[in-house]
Amino acid sequence: MPKLAASLMLAALAAGVMASPVAEPAITAAPNLAKRATSCTFSGSSGASSASKSQKSCSTIVLSNVAVPSGTTLDLSDLEDDTTVIFEGETTWGYEEWDGPLLQISGTGITVQGASGAYLNGDGSRWWDGEGSNGGVTKPKFFYAHDLTDSTITNLYIENTPVQAVSINGCDGLTITDMTINNEAGDSEGGHNTDGFDIGDSTSVVITGAEVYNQDDCVAINSGTDITFENGVCSGGHGLSIGSVGGRSDNTVDTVTFKNNEVKSSTNGIRIKATEGDTGTIKGVTYTEITLSDISDYGILIEQNYDGGDLDGGTPTSGIPITDLTISNISGTDAVDSDGYNIVIVCGSSGCSDWTWTDVSVTGGETYSDCENAPDSISC
Repeated sequence: MPKLAASLMLAALAAGVMASPVAEPAITAAPNLAKRATSCTFSGSSGASSASKSQKSCSTIVLSNVAVPSGTTLDLSDLEDDTTVIFEGETTWGYEEWDGPLLQISGTGITVQGASGAYLNGDGSRWWDGEGSNGGVTKPKFFYAHDLTDSTITNLYIENTPVQAVSINGCDGLTITDMTINNEAGDSEGGHNTDGFDIGDSTSVVITGAEVYNQDDCVAINSGTDITFENGVCSGGHGLSIGSVGGRSDNTVDTVTFKNNEVKSSTNGIRIKATEGDTGTIKGVTYTEITLSDISDYGILIEQNYDGGDLDGGTPTSGIPITDLTISNISGTDAVDSDGYNIVIVCGSSGCSDWTWTDVSVTGGETYSDCENAPDSISC
C-alpha cells in the first residue's frame, strides 16, 4: 500500500476512535447504612430533653426515673413509626403554674408500656386549690395522647394529676389497656376537674380494664366514632359521660359502647349532656352491664339543656338529637342516695327517639317529677 494511502487509513481510524469513546461506568451512591439504635435509656433531670431530641434515633425509648424540669413537656410527639416507649421507676415533674401538658406522645404504630412498679407522679396537690380549671392557680393538663394511629398504651399507672388526666384527640386506632388513674388523694386535698379520659375527634378507640379514682368525669366522650370503654371501674367522680356535646368544632358522637363497668361512690352513674341551643348528633350509644352503687345525685341523667351545670340550662332543645340509644342491664338497686334522683330525662320536643330500655333497675333515690319528652314507654 502506498505510504499516502496508509497514512490516510490510520488517520481515519484514529478519528473514529476519538468520535466514539468507550463510556465510563456510572458512579453509584453508597447505600445509607444508618439505622436507629435498638434501645435508648434516658434518666434523671436531663432525661426528658435528651429523649425528645433523640426520639427519631431510637426504636425503643426507655424512660427510667426521669425528673422533668418545671414548665416542661416530656415531648415525644415526633416519634418514628413503630417506636416503643417504656416507663420505668418514678417519672416526676417540677412545679410551675402553666397549661401543660406534662406529657405528650404522638405517632403511628406506637407502643407505650409501663414496666412493673412504674408510675407517673403528677404530684397534683401542689396545684390543687378546689377550683380545678375554673380558677385559682393555672394548672397543667397531664397527658396528651394526640394523633396516635394504630397504637397501644398498656399498664400505665398515673397518680395525682393537677387537673385533667388523659386527653385523647385526633386518634385513629388506639387501644388503652389496664391503665390506672389514681387521684383519690384529691378527695380531701382539693382536687377538681380531674377528668380521667376526655375523648374528642377520634375513631376506633378502645379503653379496657381502666381504673379511675377522681373528682370529675371518669370518661367524657365529646366527639368521635366507634369508641368503647369496657371492664372498667370508676370511683369518686361524675360517672360515664357523653359530652357535653355542642359548641365545639366537632359535635358528632356516633357508635359508642360502655360495657361491663362499675361506677361507685360517684356523683352520677350514667350521663348524657347535650348543650342547650347548639347543633350536633348523638347516636348509636349503648350502656350495658353497668353496676351502680353509692351514687349521690343522679343514677341516670339524660339532658338536652346542659349549660355548664346539670339541669340548669332552662328549656331543652332538639338541635343535638339523641337517637338509637340503648340502655340495658343496669344494676343499681338502692344505689342512689335518698336525696338524689334515680332517673332524669329532659329532652327537647323532638330531640329523643328510637331508644331501647331494658332491665334497668336504679333505685334508692327520688323519682324526678319534671321529666320532659322521653320516648314512648320510657319514664323517670
